[in-house]
Order: sequence, then C-alpha cells, then structure tokens
Amino acid sequence: MTQVESLSPAILSAASALPSNYVDQNLLTAALRELWSRRYSDVRRFDQIQHSLGIRGRYLALPISEYPPLDTFASNNDAWIRVAPELGRSAVSAALDRAGLSPSDVDHLFFVTVTGIATPSIDTRIISAMGMRQNVKRTPIFGLGCVAGAAGLARATDYVRAFPDEIAVLLSVELCSLTLQRDDLSVANIIASGLFGDGAAAAVIGGGARTSSAASPRVLATRSILYPGTEDILGWDLVEGGFKIVLSARLSNLIGENIEGEVDTFLAAHGLERTAIRHWIAHTGGPKVLEALERSLTLPEGALARSWRNLGEMGNLSSASVLFILEDLLRAEVAQPGEYGLMIGMGPGFSIEIVLLGW
Repeated sequence: MTQVESLSPAILSAASALPSNYVDQNLLTAALRELWSRRYSDVRRFDQIQHSLGIRGRYLALPISEYPPLDTFASNNDAWIRVAPELGRSAVSAALDRAGLSPSDVDHLFFVTVTGIATPSIDTRIISAMGMRQNVKRTPIFGLGCVAGAAGLARATDYVRAFPDEIAVLLSVELCSLTLQRDDLSVANIIASGLFGDGAAAAVIGGGARTSSAASPRVLATRSILYPGTEDILGWDLVEGGFKIVLSARLSNLIGENIEGEVDTFLAAHGLERTAIRHWIAHTGGPKVLEALERSLTLPEGALARSWRNLGEMGNLSSASVLFILEDLLRAEVAQPGEYGLMIGMGPGFSIEIVLLGW
C-alpha cells in the first residue's frame, strides 16, 4: 500500500442488528398465500415465485400477529418510527464498541433509509438515546434505496477525507416488511413480499492517520453512476397505502449489459484489473441480480458466497445488505495486507455505487 493509500479513510468496524422476530420462509409464504388467495387466481405461480427466491427465513420488525391491523400508511410508518431507533441504536453501539470508541467520539452521523419517514429524522432519536455530543453533525439521506449502503459509505468517507481527524458513522435501518402492499397483486409486489427483510447495520470510518490496524480496510476510491431515463426500473410509487414497489423485469438485463464495463473502467482508473480483486461485497438484490453479477464479471466460484448466504438467511435488506456482508468479511479476518476488495451497490435511478477497498 502506498503512502497515499495508507492515509485514506479507514473502516474501523462494522456491526449489524436484527429484530427478534425471525419467521421461517414457509410460514411467511403460507400467510401471504392466505392473504392473497381469494384474489390471486394463479396460486401455483405465486408459489413458484416465492420458491425461486431461495430464501429460508427473514427477520421482521414486529411479531407476525401484529401486521394485520397495519392497514394504512400512517399505521405502518408509526410502527417504523417505534422500531427503527432502537434497532439503529443497537447497530451503532456494537460498531462503536468494536472500534474501541464511545458515542461522544462521533463527529458526524450519516443515516440512510428508504422504508419510513420521520421529521425530525430517526437519527435525532438515536443521538439523544446514546448521549452523543450536542454538536454532532448529521446527514439523513432518504430515497437512494438499496444503493444507499454503498453510497452512504462513499459519502461518509468523502467527509473524513475533508476532516481526517474526525470520526464518521454510517447507519442504515431498513424495515421493509412495513411497506407491504396487501392490495397490490402485481408480480413485482409478489416478488417483493418474498424477498425483502428487516435489519440495521452501521460502519465506523476514521481518518487514515488515526489508525494503523492492518485489519481495517482503507476506502481508496469510489464512483457513482446514474443511468438517465431509468426511473421506471426500480423504486417506489407513493400511493394511499404507502410505498408501492416499482421493480422492472429489465433490471437484471440492465445490470448484465453495463456492470462489466463500469467495473473495469473504474478499476483501470486506479491501475487495477478485475483479477486483482480478492474480496467481493455485492448487494443481495435477489438471485437474478447475483447471477447477473457472477456471469457478467466472470467471477470465480464462491466469490459472492457471502452475498448468497446473506440472501438465503435473511432476504434482501435493502441498503443495509452490503454493510451486513462487510461486517461478515471483517469479522472473518481473512483479508491480508496488499489485497483489494470491491463493494457494489445498486438502486433506484437506476444507479450503481462502487467502492474500492484496500488492506
């Protein structure tokens, strides 16, 4: 690692938090089938879609018995406001503990979500509950969707590059189960109902001069990509019932057609090729998304094993997913000095965020 790279912002730690309400996927599928069977004529097609996702279970913000009364956007959002602060606090607390820091050490809190709305934003409640300094800076970001985990990490490291003596924390809280549209019988909503789970994750970023730990990867470079005219590929439509999923069948094709060129161009700008990447941190968008990444990037067998495992164990956690996988990688302590990693996030827009890590 060059002297410049050694002074790049470092990821000091990452940690996650899950709700206590774990539900087996078969039980969830049965509950959804019961909900929609009276209006969804092709139940076999419903079962095929659910089974194809390959998810074994998910964590829910609330006990499953508490979801039926949530029949308005307001009631779902109220539940989000009730659950999100505590789950977020747990993730931030664990991340700070692993970094050997206290809440008073935090200079800037970045908060990302796309599953609930609050003003003041949820980060204010977390700051108060954890006893962070009164002058802590905060940047709440809404609307980036699944890409916000990688994009948030990039923006937090941008901040630390400007203020290398400070500590930034990125927090993602996504409670996707509270966005379920029970009256939407579209294939997109059927997929979403079986794909998305709930969780929170945090990462602590410090200036390169603050740490010499070989276990802490440096954020060497980032790139944001937005494809004009692709707003209909992925996102939300805001309807009376809340957030209605927009999910085009063209998504995996769009990824497959573009990701190789985007990754190779980004790496070439930093004197690297794909073969130099030892660790891949890919958003768990779903089986078709992961397959498109493996195929288009010609990845070696097992390169996305952590992403596949995360998807199977808890579903797509939207913006929190890449941070869960980052935590898994850091805790495994398998990365060696001189190795590189690449984080890839994708989200509405259609947008891609790429983050280059170096140990």
